[in-house]
This record gives sequence, C-alpha cells and structure tokens, in this order.
Amino acid sequence: MEDYGPYKRANLRDVARHANVSVATVSRVLNKSDRVSKATRERVQSAIEALGFVPSAAARTLNSGRSRTIGALVPTLTHSIFARYLDALEEELSNQGYALIVAVTDGVPELEESKAFGLLDMGVEGLVISGNRHTSGFDALVERFRVPVLITSFFEPSARYPTIGYDNRAIAANAVNFLRALGHKTLSVIHGPPDVNDRISARIDAARAAAGGLSMNFLPTTMDVAGGANAVRELIASGQRPSALLCLSDVQALGALFELQRQGISVPDEISVMGFDNLEWSAVSEPGITSIELPAVEMGQKAAASLIDWLKTGQRASSMALDATIIERASTKEQN
Repeated sequence: MEDYGPYKRANLRDVARHANVSVATVSRVLNKSDRVSKATRERVQSAIEALGFVPSAAARTLNSGRSRTIGALVPTLTHSIFARYLDALEEELSNQGYALIVAVTDGVPELEESKAFGLLDMGVEGLVISGNRHTSGFDALVERFRVPVLITSFFEPSARYPTIGYDNRAIAANAVNFLRALGHKTLSVIHGPPDVNDRISARIDAARAAAGGLSMNFLPTTMDVAGGANAVRELIASGQRPSALLCLSDVQALGALFELQRQGISVPDEISVMGFDNLEWSAVSEPGITSIELPAVEMGQKAAASLIDWLKTGQRASSMALDATIIERASTKEQN
C-alpha cells in the first residue's frame, strides 16, 4: 500500500492515475456499471487495494445526491431529557443507515435559523427540531431546500410542520389538578422564560387556566438548579408561603428543594414540591421528587421512524401525540 501520510488519503484521481484510466472509469467501477471491461475493472480494483482507497461521504453524496444524514436542533445538551431523546433518535436512524448531526440553539429562534442553514448547507436530508416556535427566515430556508421537517417535544396537529410529542397544555393542567386533588389551595409556579420557549409558554397558560379556585402566582427564573433556588428565596422574602410548588422543569424543582431544606422548611410537611420531566435523579433525591414522565425515548424513536418513512415514500409524516405520566413520590403529600 502506498503511504499518503496522515493528512492525505487517496482520492479518485489517485486511483485513476495508478490504474491508468479516467476518473469516470473509476466511478463506473465503484458504481458497478457494466460498461467497464473485466480487465479494466480488475486493474481499477487492484489500484483501489494498493492505495487503500475508501470513497468519502462527500463523494458518495455527489454521486448519489444522498447524504443519508439528518440534522437535529435542540435548545441544550445540559438536561438529560435531551440526551435520552437524542440517544433514541440516533440509534433508530443508525439502524436505518442514517447519521445524525446535532446543533444547539440555546432556545434562541434566530440562532436556530442560523444553525438550520448550516445543517442544510452541509446536505442533511431532513431536520428534527424541538419546539414549534420559529422565525420566518427558518420557514423560508425549509422552502428553499425542500427538506422534510419534524417538530418534537410539542403536539399540535394544526402546526405548519408535523409534530411528534406531548400536549404541554394538557400535561400542565393535569399537574395542577393532581395538586388540587391532594387538597392544596395555594400554589406557586416556578418556570423558565416563556418568550423563547413555546413549551413553557403553553404550560404556563394551561396552569393559569386550570387554577379554578386556587390561589396561584408565577415566578419566572432561569432553567437550572440555581433558578429554582433563587425563586424560592424570592418567594420566602416576599412573605408568601404556598402549600405547594409546581416547577415546570425538574432542574428547577431540585433547586427549590435544596433551598427549602437550607431554610429549614420541611418538604412535603410544610410545602409540597412537584417537578416536570422526571430526570433520573428525581427518584433518588431526598425526598424523591414527584414529577411528570415525558416520553423522551419513544419520541426519539417515533421521530426517526416517521422521518425515514417520509424520505422513502415522499408522503408527509403525520402528527403524533405521546402520553405523559405523573410519577408520585415523597415530595408531595395530601393536605390535612
């Protein structure tokens, strides 16, 4: 085998030169064309073996017009729910011969548009995107590149693109009703910024609509453990003491739990705490955090299967609603 060094791999021209044929002939051999004689085919194959030539993905894309890659846009990689979802998405795509490229948007629509262009410019055959709020520029990109787009983490049958996910409004209403059924009368909702996150916005609207006779207030904060702790400090400093906290993410619920314990407030005897997402450590915190199990793995699997079927058949994917389940643990209790 000829040594092309660590930064130079043999290409089609190298094979053609070694075999003393044209680049087109090498391409025909690689594509198993019957327009090449047996002797020429054998000479090209010998050159391929001598040079250790392996066709690049870029070359295969140029020849076939197919990259067999899918782009996924997610707001963050720091929350394990996205890791579980992407793991399932990648595994299912890989099983079908597709590769996954992931880009992080920080939940900023303009950044999502920029990252989407980068993925499309690389030649991805489809996009899977978290959330249903996008810029007009993003929609123009989809029209320009004419690729299938699926929305996850959100179920909305009337959306511009097919959605595969959960009904954030119904889930939030169920959470409020769960706490109401435990006898809670005063409820504080800790949540992230709704202006850039349509899932959070939908949950807030639904919680407010489900309040009924409950006394309810809303505390916006950052989507992390510190945000949950800060919200509790703000709440206690205001002199308010709800009987329950509904945190619209588990990371905020953990921060709230830590701060309540730091301030000597017993959970759940004095204040119940409920989260959202059922992250893996919610079951092993002390006390375990009541949360909502979102179908992240199933969502990744369904999104991959639907997108591949769309690419194979040309038939637009259908929207799909996935179920979420309340997992009751020791951080909530019935009011006396």
